[in-house]
Amino acid sequence: MTDTTAPRFHPQGLIPTQEQAAIQQAQNRISLVAANAGAAKTTTLALRIGEALARRLPPEQVLALTFTPEARDVLRQRLLDIGIPYGLASAVRVATFEDFAQQTLADLENGDVPLLRHLRDMKPWLLEALSRVGERYLGKVEYLDIRTHNIALSQAIDAQLALKATMLLDSVDVEYVGVEEAAEILKTPLADYLAAIEYETLRSDSDGSAQFRGPYDATYDLARLLQQAPEAAGSLPRYRVVVCDELHDLNEAGYRILSALLAQPDCWFVGAGDKDQVIHSKLGASGEFMESRFARDFGNVKQYPLTITWRHGPHLALAMAAFKSKTVQSGLPLHTEIRQAHYADAAACGDKIVAAIKAWKKDGYPIDGCTVLLRDRHQAIAVEQALMHAKIGYRTPPMAGYLQRDEILFLRGMMAIALKDLAAVKSQDVRMAIVEALAVFGEVEHSHEQLEQAKRDIAKHPQLLDGFYERYLDNGSNIGRAGPIKAAIERAATFGPDSPAHEALRAVCDTMNLEQAARRIFVRPHDAQAVAKSIAGFIAAAQASGHTLAGFWQELNAAEAFAGRKREKDVVTIDYAVNAKGKEYEHVILPFLEAGEFPAALADAREEDNLFYVAATRAKMRLTLLAPDDAERRSPYVARLRLAANSAAADQAIARNEADARGKAPARHYLSATIHEAQQVKALGAKFDWPRKAWYVEPGMDLEPFRRWLQH
Repeated sequence: MTDTTAPRFHPQGLIPTQEQAAIQQAQNRISLVAANAGAAKTTTLALRIGEALARRLPPEQVLALTFTPEARDVLRQRLLDIGIPYGLASAVRVATFEDFAQQTLADLENGDVPLLRHLRDMKPWLLEALSRVGERYLGKVEYLDIRTHNIALSQAIDAQLALKATMLLDSVDVEYVGVEEAAEILKTPLADYLAAIEYETLRSDSDGSAQFRGPYDATYDLARLLQQAPEAAGSLPRYRVVVCDELHDLNEAGYRILSALLAQPDCWFVGAGDKDQVIHSKLGASGEFMESRFARDFGNVKQYPLTITWRHGPHLALAMAAFKSKTVQSGLPLHTEIRQAHYADAAACGDKIVAAIKAWKKDGYPIDGCTVLLRDRHQAIAVEQALMHAKIGYRTPPMAGYLQRDEILFLRGMMAIALKDLAAVKSQDVRMAIVEALAVFGEVEHSHEQLEQAKRDIAKHPQLLDGFYERYLDNGSNIGRAGPIKAAIERAATFGPDSPAHEALRAVCDTMNLEQAARRIFVRPHDAQAVAKSIAGFIAAAQASGHTLAGFWQELNAAEAFAGRKREKDVVTIDYAVNAKGKEYEHVILPFLEAGEFPAALADAREEDNLFYVAATRAKMRLTLLAPDDAERRSPYVARLRLAANSAAADQAIARNEADARGKAPARHYLSATIHEAQQVKALGAKFDWPRKAWYVEPGMDLEPFRRWLQH
């Protein structure tokens, strides 16, 4: 790019900060942007593209890469938001790594390979791969345990994705060390490792060409091609400018593709990310790429900061600065509240969530703006029960509610057997899931076809669950293995409808030794521990309810009906913190901030820090932190925020931001309108500032209609 002291591109509706202007005009061939959460990474990359286009670079020579379709679509929109003409913006190639790899391979292979669009579409192929593993290795290698239920298949898919993202699948010479040692070196369960190998065999024809590709297979295939045939890099499309968003999600497979693009002559690169948002290390994501890998492989790398957040105000920005020991500023004259409340137990934590939501509503905001972010699956029990009892609607995308958790489905199945009342579960899909959970936690051998037939039969005719053991589990292959579930079913039958629910559930769990079964079923210790906590929480909820077995059964089915109602407004979102990256919410509630919960006891400490940082920085207007009454039990994260120490500095920062806003003529009046109030303020004449993602009123307009949304 031609050197100049003045920018050629002048965005509409935005005056770039000094940090953004420096990145927009960056002259180094490889530029890396260390960006804080909410610091307008995507907008800044759009500015860089706008500058390249303003300098007469043909748009076809610009490539923008992202990791998710959502991020891809946002970047496309940002190009238009900052004023790049539609014709130019639409000619810029904006793609996910997987999009780019699929198209590149299609061009190289002179044809389209059939694509499996979703992970669930991999299931038949994975079942076939596991069948081949059994044919080749059963009886020939030790410790091979092949299972085909949904939990096992999900874990096998996760293992395969991790091996491919890290490019480790082919890294060990099995001819030299053997498959057992190879799996141990790769820290992957033997059955999952062998299934991944057989899956790859199924994907390849005799000359090594792919017969089909599942999710993320294209990225792996292109990275593998570039590794095995480096000359293939010469066939990649050529670009003069490449930008990459969310660089903290970069893994080895993506880096190899990116490296091949950047090795081309006269290719300039700007990548933006936040190493403190690395939360997918199991899939190979690492801050090491930003911290050292680019510098090692490309030499002269220029680092740029992007410290100013436009998502929330100084109080939260300075709290995150203290938490992460880095510079974080806010450019908004907005007081993002950080509220704290304390609880004695899980049920009381649920009550505090209800209180926080009601306070939000009392302040004049719709409860749609509230999001509860959970660290783990078992925490949903107290949350959902509290919301249901308070008659507050909720949704749980993309995770299922606690009643659909595998371990809870198993316990619901045992209750249905004891009460002979599976028909009370109205959804056939849930009935099928209950049958699967009974088979999974029963740890009995069955073919995939047998289990699917049992699920269909019982879902259609729920009375068939009576005699479940004799009809579906009692066969010759399960001698010695079906004892625990047989004993548990017999134990459950001794409890009548009027028995205390918690006593019946505890007896079933003790008879099954359910926690030990979970450790065998779930590969990762953290997952097994979460299941154990979920079971304990469910029994505690039964005891707290005071219900009989029949009464608790009725309450559970009513809760499922309540959660399943179709609602378009006045609903709270419940989600996992790990799913929140890249999103933002008006009011974030973080419950169960206690030692061993968040940070989780068996998880990587650095990644737990990052996960909390991601969760807390999703908040725009309010963050509510819920921790135990007992200070000794509280998460260390709360103290690390240094809320009291930073309060005065945050107030001063708000005053400076207000003064800066007044000093800019004409001054906009920014609003606190939520996404659910967008149409309302738009109808009144407000406009949207895309870079700052906030509604505003232009100077000279009557502010009275907007009084409730004016930021103070």
